[in-house]
Amino acid sequence: MSKITATVATPVQQDTFLHPWILASRPKTLPAAAAPVIVGSALALYDGKFALLPALAALAAGLLLQIGANLANDVFDFHKGADTAERMGPLRVTQAGLLTSGQVMIGMWVTFGLAALCGLYLAAVAGWVVLAIGISCILAALAYTGGPFPFGYYGLGDLAVFIFFGLVAVIGTYYVQARTVTFTVVWAAIPMGLLITAILVVNNLRDIHTDRAAGKKTLAVHLGEKGTQWEYTICLAGSYLVPVAMWLAGIAPVWVLLSWASIPLAVSLVRMIYTLQGRPLNQALAGTGRLALVYGCLFGLGFILSGIGF
Repeated sequence: MSKITATVATPVQQDTFLHPWILASRPKTLPAAAAPVIVGSALALYDGKFALLPALAALAAGLLLQIGANLANDVFDFHKGADTAERMGPLRVTQAGLLTSGQVMIGMWVTFGLAALCGLYLAAVAGWVVLAIGISCILAALAYTGGPFPFGYYGLGDLAVFIFFGLVAVIGTYYVQARTVTFTVVWAAIPMGLLITAILVVNNLRDIHTDRAAGKKTLAVHLGEKGTQWEYTICLAGSYLVPVAMWLAGIAPVWVLLSWASIPLAVSLVRMIYTLQGRPLNQALAGTGRLALVYGCLFGLGFILSGIGF
């Protein structure tokens, strides 16, 4: 009987092992991590600088950094008491007891280690400045909710996400392929930074009350519900105004206005932000991640079409 029991239990154990890690990685956030890399690579193709292997390595590094940041937030928020039974966001595996904090810490370091390996390859391709940037990204991911001054707890998370997961991701992806940076690339990174920041904004809007009770003073806690709704609206509006400004300034082709095809999705998300509260805002959270990916693909496609002569 014991042999039969062991044989039947094995598949369940494997599923039990994988499932919490999938939850902890928060796969719905990963399209947003890919979007800036898509835009940076499209710009490299537009300028005739595209390099497949560095582009793939940049994509892998971006995804790993996002997963590592998710794991770090999971375990550090748990230790700081920010995750409670009243949490309205996606399940946190440490708080739920699906994984121990030690397991999540190990997973976090393994993930960041793999990201560092991608960084070493990119440094060999494009210079050691890339490694310095990668280390800065890892430190920023750790410092968001960890360390002696977790800036996510002091209203600085939005700025950090805009810089590292928006600007640095786009510019860095372009740089490892072209080994230079253009004015157009810097401008193209701005709307992606705004959209990635918008994901955090809706996350913090949903958690205003629980964050305030836990002493987590996000920018949303400082701004209040109305102010945070305005911040989200400004992030999305800005992401659509930048391509127009780039085209009018002559630093981008008219095809970048393809990004405007995603406006209906953006409008529906803004409506959610102003009408939903609490747990239902998870729909807007996932939707904003999808918007970043759709927008990034359309924005990048505009540069590609122009580059091939359309």
